[in-house]
Amino acid sequence: MENKLLSRLPGCEENVFQRIKRICAEAESRGVKLWRLSIGQPSGPAFLSARLEASRAVMSAEEARHEYQDNGSPGVPDFARRFVQAHLKSGGVNVDNISFLPIPGVKPMLGIIIQACGGINGEKITVGTMTNPGYPTPAVQVGYLGMNHYELTTNSENGFIVELSNINIFNHWLDGTDLLMLNYPHNPSGQIAHEGFWNIICMFCADNGIRLFNDAAYAALDHSGKHVSLADVAVGFSDLSWCEAFSASKVIGNGTGWRIGAMVGSSDFISDIATIKGNTDSGFFAPAATGVLHALGNDFQSVVKNRRMFGKRLEILIEILEKYGMKIAVKPRAGFFTLWLTPKRAFGEEIKNAEEFNNLMIQNTGIVGVPFGKYIRYAVTNPIDSPEWIQAIENAFNTARVSY
Repeated sequence: MENKLLSRLPGCEENVFQRIKRICAEAESRGVKLWRLSIGQPSGPAFLSARLEASRAVMSAEEARHEYQDNGSPGVPDFARRFVQAHLKSGGVNVDNISFLPIPGVKPMLGIIIQACGGINGEKITVGTMTNPGYPTPAVQVGYLGMNHYELTTNSENGFIVELSNINIFNHWLDGTDLLMLNYPHNPSGQIAHEGFWNIICMFCADNGIRLFNDAAYAALDHSGKHVSLADVAVGFSDLSWCEAFSASKVIGNGTGWRIGAMVGSSDFISDIATIKGNTDSGFFAPAATGVLHALGNDFQSVVKNRRMFGKRLEILIEILEKYGMKIAVKPRAGFFTLWLTPKRAFGEEIKNAEEFNNLMIQNTGIVGVPFGKYIRYAVTNPIDSPEWIQAIENAFNTARVSY
């Protein structure tokens, strides 16, 4: 009898991260020791200060700590404003027509943001994303929702900074742009945004009726001290519809599983997001949010220490890889990623693309990266500053004999 209980999803390409996991599993089954420069989350647990305060909140008998938090945060009063302000250089956004929203991490909100811009009930909108190279989820969500999509051109030549000429106002198939989904500090290049950049983008979007969103998950890991958040600038544009999201995932050590964050933006945009979120989501886990706020308010030295650690590791990795002939796409200014141009030759072979190079590195040396088009990303979330890691990385790239 024919099995009718099959997937009802259309065929889709295997996710790059799933593909890497599969290749790594195959290599390990052959006895290859892997050195994962692919991991995009801090190693270890969240800060002890955050865990202790969260545990006290869990043990509290106060009902508000344990109930639905929805679009507010009764168990953590005023969480969103306090969390956002901890990230801003301006010391806060205390102006009219600005709203805050607590969120269960950034990723679950990406589809809601698209819907909040009109992508519902069969209506199509056009979205520009920084997903080539970049974190793929915004583009994936646009595709799942059936919206029009294009990628903003960022590369080594423009320093991975979005240019106005890349933003579609109108062409033969795109009826303008409804939403820009930016990502500064940028994953995977580690580039930051300056005040001048935001002024140009904000004015352009305000003049053309484009809603502007920025994923600022890495804002607290700015090594240059020069990153400016969208919120620091957007408050000066009364006609701009904008939103910025911040996450605790990388701020409190490894908080990736805590799913705590907050948004700030113009009241119109936040209201639309909150409407859809309120109808589809019950909010975050209040005790975890309590731990996050406590760490930021009482243990900020751990945030600074963590940031310095990643900065030092970035310097070490860049020095090693450049020593063995690798060419960096751009020097990272924030986060814990480095982005490299894919070599044209390695292991005595011609290299077609970053994915082939990554596969060869895994098979021959155990070094694991993440291919992003013509680039390959290496992270420093593991202790690459230890003698064992340094030796493994040096041996690997010495063996690879890369050239361009």
